[in-house]
Amino acid sequence: MPALTAARFFLAMGVVLFHLQLMWSWPTLEHTSLIERARLGVDAFFILSGFVLAHVYDRQFDTRSFSYQRFIVARLARIYPAHLAVLAVMGLVAIAAWILGERLDPERYSALGFLETALMVHAWRPHSAAVEWNGPSWSLSAEWAAYLAFPVIMLVLRRRPALLLFFAALSYLVIDAGYRRWFHQPLLHAEFNLGVLRIIPSFLAGIALRRLTVDFDWPPTRARLATFGMTVLLLWCMHTGAAEPVVVATAGAWIVSLAASPGTIGIVGGRSAVFLGEASYAIYLVHLPAIVVWKNARAILAGGDSSYVLPGWEVFMLVSLILIAGVALHVVIERPARRWIRNTWTTPRRLAEHG
Repeated sequence: MPALTAARFFLAMGVVLFHLQLMWSWPTLEHTSLIERARLGVDAFFILSGFVLAHVYDRQFDTRSFSYQRFIVARLARIYPAHLAVLAVMGLVAIAAWILGERLDPERYSALGFLETALMVHAWRPHSAAVEWNGPSWSLSAEWAAYLAFPVIMLVLRRRPALLLFFAALSYLVIDAGYRRWFHQPLLHAEFNLGVLRIIPSFLAGIALRRLTVDFDWPPTRARLATFGMTVLLLWCMHTGAAEPVVVATAGAWIVSLAASPGTIGIVGGRSAVFLGEASYAIYLVHLPAIVVWKNARAILAGGDSSYVLPGWEVFMLVSLILIAGVALHVVIERPARRWIRNTWTTPRRLAEHG
């Protein structure tokens, strides 16, 4: 599914631009909500995760050849090396800041927070302050919880996709109501503060959507027209500031249309876009640490405050830096480490030793 792979890059860049928008001087929100709603790319990622996992592992459940150990090793190989590398860099940055006499917020940069982030459980409990060791990794913590639960969901509900989709919608309504009551904000704003709850409806919906559409056989022209139409609708919903649940639901339908489309679709399925889609996880992981390090380093050098507004040239430089650092992380660490872990820990001999 090259179009789905490439779509990851556009979702990741939407989140990057959303965070940069909070720091630049351009009055973007006066003209469009497109970038503000791009923050919901995280929820589209959650839908996509459930969708792709159901696609990849469905047959293994049918043939009873699914191995929980192989699955967990594959998931760890996919997400952990890049996460650990970024966390290690942030640890070194914290040490450098301490040597330079810069004081870090003890709540946001605590030893416990570092350990929880390393174990990918920092979004599993309430926090009085954000855990800032690697900002984007709260969603990684939520993904890890979803991976652990995935086999149970498939065993219990995969043959009832309509019921699963209904349960996804119901779970959103129930969890959102509880989250608003306890934390005074909607579920789609949850991050470090029990952010694990945010993935539940989207991940379940992704699995259900794949199971519901697994037998769809759309003619190529109709599939491409559906993709074009859903892309326009999604961008329009984002631009006009449609309700956040509407944007997320539309993103789910957009993902289905991309999956149904044959081969490649313009730039969304081009070779470069597919490569950037493969690197999108690393790009997403590095973007906030890169912004934090850049702004604090410049503030120290200029003797100012790191909360300054980003001028246009710095926005351009940061986008370039994030892309370069993300691609480098993907090529140098993420991809080789993933291959080594899978080859080392999923061989028949290893499985026999540890199974």
